[in-house]
Amino acid sequence: MTFAAALVVLALLLGVAISLFLGAWPAFREFGLGFFISDAWSPPREKFGAAAAIYGTLLTAVIAMLIGVPVGLGIAVFLTELCPPALRRPIGVAIELLAGIPSIIYGIWGVYYFRPFMQDYLQPALIHSLGNIPLIGVLFEGPPLGYGLLTAGLVLAVMILPFVTAISRDVFETVPPVLKEAAYGVGATTFEVVGNIVLPYTRVGVIGGIMLALGRALGETMAVTFVIGNAPHINASILAQGTTISAMIANSFADADPGLFTASLLALGFILFIITFIVLAAARLMLARLETKGAR
Repeated sequence: MTFAAALVVLALLLGVAISLFLGAWPAFREFGLGFFISDAWSPPREKFGAAAAIYGTLLTAVIAMLIGVPVGLGIAVFLTELCPPALRRPIGVAIELLAGIPSIIYGIWGVYYFRPFMQDYLQPALIHSLGNIPLIGVLFEGPPLGYGLLTAGLVLAVMILPFVTAISRDVFETVPPVLKEAAYGVGATTFEVVGNIVLPYTRVGVIGGIMLALGRALGETMAVTFVIGNAPHINASILAQGTTISAMIANSFADADPGLFTASLLALGFILFIITFIVLAAARLMLARLETKGAR
């Protein structure tokens, strides 16, 4: 019975992949490899391309990880190594409550409160301070509209923060106290204990939490749809409006006519499925190698 239950999971996974591929096949047959490299998206002309959505999905996830992971790990280190006992539980509960907030609430907060802050303060500051620097200035070009890839990435960073923090905190607490006490006993600082004892001992769990957060960032729909601008074009500036695979599907699926339009949306879903599968498979491979090294 347990073996059959495990097979059901595999059958469901395979069924999702096959159904998406069959639904997407007309788009793949019509556009070929051009579907992956074109940013054209015009339902009236039946011209579709996934490049803008793929670009936006990956870029917003990278921005979220670059901001959310260091902050989340820092909070976890503070809670386990530095936080006064009286504050440890309240802060930990507050972090965990962030994970329970529905994504649409993050979207409403983002569009009504965070977007005006981006438009009035952060984006103008980035444009004036970094926009004229050679090479990296192209990343901060354009008018401060509030909406954009950077705004979506920052909202995603807030959303993945509780996952990174909660998992990292739990695995940090599994470090045997005798190891840290021995390090402190020979004169190590807190920074050295965390860098040389805590993180190496818990690296498998930390990486697992980071990959879980990455999966959330790649697949988030509603919050991103509210703040990214939903413009199906590729722009080098992270302040420009863009779109993601999930946002494109959410905005278009209800109005899609049967045929090439629907097939293109299913193709986007299949691409997102493959991206998520590759990310998780790479994470499992990395964890397996780390466990092997640890066993040696």
